[in-house]
Amino acid sequence: MAVPSELGLRLLLCPFSSNIVYRTACCSVGTALPVYSTFKAIEKKDQSEQQRWLVYWAAYGSLSIAEVFTDKILSWFPLYYHVKFAFLVWLQLPSANGARHLYMNHLRPFLLRHQARLDRVVEIIYGEMSKFISAHQVELQFAKKISMKALTFANGIVRDVVNPGRRQAGDAIEGQTRQIQDSESDKED
Repeated sequence: MAVPSELGLRLLLCPFSSNIVYRTACCSVGTALPVYSTFKAIEKKDQSEQQRWLVYWAAYGSLSIAEVFTDKILSWFPLYYHVKFAFLVWLQLPSANGARHLYMNHLRPFLLRHQARLDRVVEIIYGEMSKFISAHQVELQFAKKISMKALTFANGIVRDVVNPGRRQAGDAIEGQTRQIQDSESDKED
């Protein structure tokens, strides 16, 4: 029984020997940086950059689909996340043009070869999604309302953490200040 607790303690105390840091790096490099770069390309209205990031997202999406089926097995291989991190960097580097290479040499030929079949599958999926949404409007509106309340609550918590000194009118601090002022004026009378 001492082995699991020792293993957990080792993971907590030395995250560099575990995959936690590398998985976080893969997420950051694979998603966060490209999202911001895509935003910049859209805002600048730079067609070549937009094209570059569309190709990246096609390559990244294909990797994500493949990982759904292989990640549980591949993650056990030593240095898997190191290789994945290097692959994600290769996809993005303008000098390597990895995403374009992957798209033009592998993804595009595959999609062109199976385009008719994939179009039928996408049409069926969109049709089923449309039926589902139409049949569950009440539930979706309820989920939307609950989500908005949760987001508003979380936003308030984050605002209080970021700006702890700021309080809105009607908060308890302001109410207590009024009570103190009222009690002081009663003492003066």
